[in-house]
Amino acid sequence: MLRFALLLLVWSACCAPGASSADEVLKVGSKRFTESYILGEILTQTAAPVARAEHRQGLGNTAIVLSALRSGAIDVYPEYLGTIDLEILKNPKPTSIEAMREALRPLGLGVGVPLGFSNGYALAMRGDAGIKTLSELAAKPALKLGLSHEFIGRGDGWPGLAARYGLPQTPRGIDHGIAYEALQQKQVDVIDIYSTDAKIRQYGLRVLDDDRHYFPRYDAVLLYRLDLPQRAPQAWRVLQGLEGRITTDAMIAMNAQAELDRKPFAAIAHDWLAGVSSQKGTQRDGLLQKTFGNGFAQLARQHLMLVLSAVLLGCVAGVPLGVLAALAPRLRQPVLAVAGMLQTVPSLALLAILIPLLGRIGMVPALVALCAYALLPIVRNTCTGLLQVPPGLRNAALALGLSRRQALLKVELPLAAPVILAGVKTAAVMSVGTATIAAFIGAGGFGERITTGLALNDNDMLLAGAIPAALLALLTQAGFEFVERVVARRRLQ
Repeated sequence: MLRFALLLLVWSACCAPGASSADEVLKVGSKRFTESYILGEILTQTAAPVARAEHRQGLGNTAIVLSALRSGAIDVYPEYLGTIDLEILKNPKPTSIEAMREALRPLGLGVGVPLGFSNGYALAMRGDAGIKTLSELAAKPALKLGLSHEFIGRGDGWPGLAARYGLPQTPRGIDHGIAYEALQQKQVDVIDIYSTDAKIRQYGLRVLDDDRHYFPRYDAVLLYRLDLPQRAPQAWRVLQGLEGRITTDAMIAMNAQAELDRKPFAAIAHDWLAGVSSQKGTQRDGLLQKTFGNGFAQLARQHLMLVLSAVLLGCVAGVPLGVLAALAPRLRQPVLAVAGMLQTVPSLALLAILIPLLGRIGMVPALVALCAYALLPIVRNTCTGLLQVPPGLRNAALALGLSRRQALLKVELPLAAPVILAGVKTAAVMSVGTATIAAFIGAGGFGERITTGLALNDNDMLLAGAIPAALLALLTQAGFEFVERVVARRRLQ
């Protein structure tokens, strides 16, 4: 079993995104918001005629996608000068692009190819709010601020903004994809926006004037690995051809096609590159089409592979640890405590840590994280099952001449099998749900649809990912219950 698990892990590593040699494929990344998805598709489709290009889409926030870039898991992604300057390089004040290049060079990174538009941060309120500038917020401490989690923690986000304007409010973290609806429903009064968001006009929002000039310019550029132009010269040459081609109005229109018309990102990028204008009244896919179309079989395979591999590796590690905890009373609490501690680590934080440690995104770090989360129920149930074996049966096995190892393998573990199997079932069902988080680092699965649905605030897309995951969890539960009945029947026989 151990040999099979090791072979499976090696196979997963070879098949994982980012495992191909860098000179064979251009790996494009993007963050988890609409505009980044679209730009990532434009880069991918631009390079496709001259290189084998992959789009690792929706890789979470700046920290995750930057870790993926520095580790070589991706080669290039669309970024903004203000983010590079103040968030990545931690400069206290905006600097020039030449200064950014010098600061990025020791990191093995480069910046260039201005795409032609700027997408800055701003704060917005409902059109009838009666407030025009950010300075006026300081006199309104009762206002409820709903800001994206990244904006709250960014060096060029809330901390500096609050200090510059003396804002007394305590913001509430909210996903950018649902912020507009929360504002419209008056659950919050102020949200952070991107200046190219299509929903600004749709909801008739008032963008507050940055009267103390806090926010820098956020010109869209490419952040890339320095070796990319030499390693993939043809792909880099065609990407340079995008310089200055995307206007602000074009970007707003493409965002509108995604957020308002629910047009697929790939189709939006294809039409823009082909010079095709948006067609009004584009037919939207229904829930059924979104669920079982658009690569359902591939996503299902990816999700199943994640779950099966994680549970198998969890068993390989967890059952021996559970045996150790049962046979060595002094080690019992430390082993259970470590397994329990691993399960308390927030999933996104663990994934972000694993990317630089393992030097890649995709299935490998996802498997490590899922295996860690699967350990506790397997370790605990293995230990509990062995402790429940009557001491008389163990002593009888030893009296019959079995060694301690033979008694464990032939008597105690078979008797504890139902309890151990219950722990494996719990781990498997949990892994089905947790595996959706793996989409944040490009591991695929049904989580891809959930992350896309969050970015677009598309409830049908969210359900298209959540429903298959829930059905898979139910099938997993039913499958294990069937196995448990078979094991119980054989025990009685």
